[in-house]
Amino acid sequence: MTIAVQMRTIAKDAKAASRKLAAAEGSARQQALLNIAELLGKSASAIFSANKKDLDAARKAGLDSAKLDRLTISQGVLDSMIQGCREVAAQSDPVGEIEGMKKRPNGMLVGRMRVPLGVVAMIFESRPNAAVDAAVLCIKSGNAAILRGGSEAFHSIQALTKVVHKALEQAGLPKGCIQVPPTADREAVSALLKLDEFIDVVIPRGGEGLIRAVVEQASMPVLKHYKGVCHTFVDASADLARGVTIVHNAKVQRPGTCNALECLLVHQSVARKFLPQVAKKLGAAGVQFRCCPVSLPLMGPNAKAATKADWGFEFQGLTLAVKVVADLDEALEHIAAYGSNHTEAILTESHANAMRFTREADASMVAVNASTRLNDGGELGLGAEVGISTTKLHAYGPMGVRELTSAKFVVLGQGQIRE
Repeated sequence: MTIAVQMRTIAKDAKAASRKLAAAEGSARQQALLNIAELLGKSASAIFSANKKDLDAARKAGLDSAKLDRLTISQGVLDSMIQGCREVAAQSDPVGEIEGMKKRPNGMLVGRMRVPLGVVAMIFESRPNAAVDAAVLCIKSGNAAILRGGSEAFHSIQALTKVVHKALEQAGLPKGCIQVPPTADREAVSALLKLDEFIDVVIPRGGEGLIRAVVEQASMPVLKHYKGVCHTFVDASADLARGVTIVHNAKVQRPGTCNALECLLVHQSVARKFLPQVAKKLGAAGVQFRCCPVSLPLMGPNAKAATKADWGFEFQGLTLAVKVVADLDEALEHIAAYGSNHTEAILTESHANAMRFTREADASMVAVNASTRLNDGGELGLGAEVGISTTKLHAYGPMGVRELTSAKFVVLGQGQIRE
């Protein structure tokens, strides 16, 4: 069987399973998630063993520390997966919910019913836990999923999928609603992206190169974010001590993630006081700085002059661009020019400036006096996410259960006809 035929069979089976899953009782879908949570804990040894195979191969292949971090399933990562399963299970079931029912002049009732998207294909790199997040959210929202992870996470994803399939069977649901291609061959991705008769939407989750490749090849709609170029603007009125802590968290806590801080903008009136504190705390953590002419002498031995390419660049590591700006206007102009619609933050004690920033900074999440790292489905109360959309159709920001549904019109009549 060729890869193209194999992928067509997988997609066709997922489409058939999606109808059964959408028609299943919400209680069955909820039970499947609780089963996954329980089985993840019971299968920890097998999961860690499979993950070790991937990590050993990745180290031999020379993957950098950021990629190894994303690939690792630690006890903490496993616990987070289990918690996410339970949180999503506890959420209200959106499938079949009718909203906004209104009576028209002719007496008929018109509302909108939440319905699953159908079959969701997710193409992702490195993070094997993304497979569980996607499976859990798709099951809850009544969608089938085809999960194609990177070859570097092949063994980990297979072990996790085995858990998901067992949980579905225990709940009386078709295991075919979660499909994982049994090959790491890149041809599988190209084949899947042509199957729009079975696949309703594709979500690429990874580097800019992966996302652009998916967009160029896909014959179905793509929900995407190309880059996570996140800024924090430190306003003249900011609490500077608190600001140093927030900036440190945003850059250092997990620098390889898409919601990590990549550029620090600082009001000129506080730059001389604030930036040396940032240089000391973040420099001690190994952060290198790419600085504008004004900030360069304030940032210590880890600083170098920024080039034009450093603005709007996603470093995905311990490098931070730093720029001193005249005011909020210049900060917003810089974000408009170099931001990626992912996450923007302002540190300020001015209510007026905070509200203006939230209105004018165009991003899927805008934060006031908080870390950019908080743009995450779990942190925002979604339980988990299949990704963060930086496009505005049909979702903007982390995509949880509700974002994996659409709405169809429902009309309740008593014999009305169109005149």
